[in-house]
Order: sequence, then structure tokens, then C-alpha cells
Amino acid sequence: MKYSHHIGFLYKVTVRCHPIAMSVPCLLSRAARSFTLLGASGVLLHRFRVLCPCSITRHFCCLFRKMSSRRQMDHLERTASNYRQDGVYPAQVCGIMDESETVKRLRLAVHPDFTFRAGQWVDFFIPGMEKVGGFSVCSSPGLLQKEGVIELAVKYTQHPPAHWIHTKCTMDSHVAMRVGGNFFFDPLPSDPSVDLLLVAGGVGINPLYSILLHAADLLRQNPTNAGRGYHIGSTHLCYSAKNTQELLFKKSIINVCKEFPEKFSCDFHITAQTADIDQELQPYMNRGRLSEGGLRCHVDPNTTLCYLCGPPPMIESVVQTLLSLGLSQERILFEKWW
Repeated sequence: MKYSHHIGFLYKVTVRCHPIAMSVPCLLSRAARSFTLLGASGVLLHRFRVLCPCSITRHFCCLFRKMSSRRQMDHLERTASNYRQDGVYPAQVCGIMDESETVKRLRLAVHPDFTFRAGQWVDFFIPGMEKVGGFSVCSSPGLLQKEGVIELAVKYTQHPPAHWIHTKCTMDSHVAMRVGGNFFFDPLPSDPSVDLLLVAGGVGINPLYSILLHAADLLRQNPTNAGRGYHIGSTHLCYSAKNTQELLFKKSIINVCKEFPEKFSCDFHITAQTADIDQELQPYMNRGRLSEGGLRCHVDPNTTLCYLCGPPPMIESVVQTLLSLGLSQERILFEKWW
């Protein structure tokens, strides 16, 4: 595994996107190839060609370490031991929408060489900002292949990158991203079939939604499991939030379950809502936290592979429950977000 560290940079591109939210961008391959790298103070540091991670690392790795040593524990420090791609790629905002009252969804046009696996996150570099964001990709690799875009769903906080997304980011804003993370679902055609159990809390749904969409894409590619691709097992999502308004992507999740009723299912859990629940959601809704009983019927020690993402206390509780149900530690993959 390779690790590289870069600071945020300001770059110039000539591409323009259509001004309608969620529009499909012009290809970033037409972007200008000259970039300008700025330090946190705005001082010009270096000019370089697009996609030269080795030279970025050589020139700025030491500088980044000095900067990070003065910061409190943050995304880059927490994930320092995780896999990261070498390349930092330019991206341009081509869609912004409110996913909920507290979450914005960004659609970003990315460089043609940009790749990721379902479940991974990105280091999110904002021009002129020292702090680096860390956001899970919520879209599928299939969307990237078809349209050259990815999507991020970011909850409002005072952390500078998230605050910038909610208060200053606009259509055509330029950023840069680097993919990382050991938490992903990317089976080879020859891999044994598994039954996916996805357990999400709050905005921890982001990487699991990407995995769910990717599993659906794989099933569409090989609908009869005729040997041309990965043999898809079942996929069940358990998703908990404070209220139905904070259940992100719920309509899309339900649509996938309706498209493949024999393969996909979901349970939504709300922990702090007293108002009535929409009739459309009622068949999928449970009041209260995830329980052992709700997980038991979706756990088979021989076939279940569980992905969890959410607040640390929830992850720790669910892991212990899964272990008590006979699922081995090797079949429980989790990612904690603070």
C-alpha cells in the first residue's frame, strides 16, 4: 500500500457546466492542464501539470507533515493508516441539492482517470483552505462510468470543509479529490457469492448506499447469474436515523427493493419522531433502535458479509450483537465516523 500527502491547491480550468442543478458536465479532459498550487496563506508555491502525484509528493510531503503536526486530530490523521491512491484529481461542482434540512448532495465532474470502489471516501481539498475534508462517496461506480461524475452527501457542521460546502460552494466551484479507504465492496466474477447485510446510522448511510447501488448494478449486468459476472446473493439494509426526514436516499432505496424484491430488502428505524409516518414509508418503518431480533433473521454465519458505518457507539453495539449471533469477525467490516 502506498501513502501520499498533499495540501490543498487552487487550479484553473476552462470547462463550464450547465447551470441546472444535477446537470451532466462537459468532460474535464478539456480542462486546462496548468494548475497553481497555493499554501494556506495564499502564497504561490509551485506550478505543475495535471496528475503528477509523484512530484507533488516529493515537493510537498514534508511541508504537509509540518502543517498537520500543528493541527488537532483530523480526517488525515485519523485515516493515516488507510490505503490512499497516489493521484489528486481536479473536480468541478455541477450539481447541488438539499438531500435533507441538514445534508447537501454535491455532484462533481471528475477527471477521466479518477476511479473508486463502492464504499470508499475521498480527501476533499478546497482551494485556499488548510483543512482537508473526508467524505464518503454515495454514488455508484456505475454512475462514474456512465456520466463521469460522483456524488457526495455532506451534513452541516462547523468543520471548515463541511461548512464551506453548505455556505460557499456554488455551481462550477473547483476542488480536488484523492480516493482512499479499505472499506469497500468490489467483488471479482470468480469470488464466492455472499449475502450482504448493510447497517447504517445517520450519514453513515453514504458508503453503504454506494455499495447497495453497486450490488444492484451487478445484478442488472448479470440478472440470471448465468456465469458472465459476479453471482449476487441477497442484500438487506438496516438504516437508523432520528426521523424520516433524516433518512437519506429513502425513496431510491425503496425503488431498488421494488425492482428486485427477491434480492433486496430494507428496514428503516427512527429513534426520535413522534409525528405520523408517511404511508409510503410505513411498510419499511420501525420505531426505536436496531435490535438483536431485527438482525437475527438476516444473519447466516456461512454466507453473510456485514458492512457497518455510523457513530462509534452504534458500531460497537452492533458488532457485539453480530458476534453473539455467530457471525465471525472476518465477516464484519466497519467504518466509524466521528
